[in-house]
Amino acid sequence: MQAFESLTDLPRQLRHPGVRDLAWALLSPPLLSQPPWRQRHPLSASGWASHPERLADWMRHLDRQPAPLEQWLAQGSNRRLGLYYERLWQFALDQAPDVELLAANLPIRIAGQTLGELDLLLRDAEGVHHLELAIKLYLGPRHGDGSNPSEWLGPGSHDRLDRKLEHLSQHQLPLSASPESRQVLDQLDAQPASAELWLGGYLFYPWPGNCTAPQGANPSHLRGLWLRHNELEDFLGQTANGSWQPLPRQSWLAPAACEADEHWTAERFGQWREQLAPDSPARLLVRLAPDGDGRWTEAERAFLVSDRWPLAPL
Repeated sequence: MQAFESLTDLPRQLRHPGVRDLAWALLSPPLLSQPPWRQRHPLSASGWASHPERLADWMRHLDRQPAPLEQWLAQGSNRRLGLYYERLWQFALDQAPDVELLAANLPIRIAGQTLGELDLLLRDAEGVHHLELAIKLYLGPRHGDGSNPSEWLGPGSHDRLDRKLEHLSQHQLPLSASPESRQVLDQLDAQPASAELWLGGYLFYPWPGNCTAPQGANPSHLRGLWLRHNELEDFLGQTANGSWQPLPRQSWLAPAACEADEHWTAERFGQWREQLAPDSPARLLVRLAPDGDGRWTEAERAFLVSDRWPLAPL
């Protein structure tokens, strides 16, 4: 990711929501710096990596004329965050210089039974790569130091960082080395394929609390806070000025932004809070602040969870 450090602020400079999400997917840091499997940025051998200014130019042009990206995303009716993240990557890799996208979501079957799918299969100057992509948001423990990945849960309480890493390293990534996969890869002239992962997302720390990052976390990982419903009033009283509002799930990737006349007023946020049931699913809140360029942009994000969260033992 070293090649793209100069573009870290690019997602905040773009105006089209889909293009900002695309820039975020390509440029945001990985969650982990010491994962249980080799991690590789999908664009690390592309012409964009050697000339990041070309990627910036492509992004800015797409921001002015986003129709190709809009048409591509419209073909994917499922708006699950993980599938949306994958489609953003597919769009970029299909157009990246010096990268050939051989397949996406490639099913591997035996006797009519699907064993799994390879997220991405691509060829570049460093060979053929089977890449598994994941976008994850995990909340750290209120009680515990947080160093154990098993203590980091998804906002719905149904996902856990250690289990995701175990599934990646024991099932998803070894799949391309199976005999069934080798037959498929031979047909694509894609042997041998090196299996690698790219894990993006955010880690959310408890408020109040002082847990540490999970073992292997990237020191530069993206972060936020989480709190329970009964703590919201105190939390709002101690945060900086700005406008709080909920962020729709499809907007959880790039830092939020809106025009000056589109951000929520305190009254609207108060009405939303009054209608929110204490046991409602986790909601991602964002604090927007004026950026000096006529827009309001994200200054902070926090998950608001049930007073009973986590909802079930994992």
